[in-house]
Amino acid sequence: MFRLLSRRLPALVILLAVFAGFSSLNAAQDQPRRGRKYTPPPETSHITVTVVKETNGKPIESAAVIFHPMLGDKDKGNMELKTNEEGMAVIDVIPTNSTVRLQVIATGFQTFGNDYKIDGPTKEIVVKLKRPVRQYSTYEHANDPQPGASDHKDTDQKAKDAPADKPKS
Repeated sequence: MFRLLSRRLPALVILLAVFAGFSSLNAAQDQPRRGRKYTPPPETSHITVTVVKETNGKPIESAAVIFHPMLGDKDKGNMELKTNEEGMAVIDVIPTNSTVRLQVIATGFQTFGNDYKIDGPTKEIVVKLKRPVRQYSTYEHANDPQPGASDHKDTDQKAKDAPADKPKS
């Protein structure tokens, strides 16, 4: 009998160890987890921005396309991309159902800015940039033939108000 028990003893010890391991595993599952709970990242959208000239629709290469993700009225940083030779910039990290403030800057063109609601898995945005126009100044008047002519307004007005010389008869 001692011989029979000595052959089966290692198997019994292994069986008891396995049973003890399962019971401790079960007890660990019942206890609350410690540490941070994993939160999956939000679903993102594929956004394509195409930058073209307003006059002829040709693409603008190397334009700065700046994305400002918005949370309410607060800007949550920015991400800048440059357009390729086809005038396109593509980004895949803006969360779906969010708002993004888009800004486009290109040399020789007016700066563009607008807010967009990203409400689907993809968003196509076409930006038509305009050439700069003459800036308005409060120091110049629309009637003035050339800039800076308004500096002499007082003398011009006095000349208009003065009586004209009467022709000699």
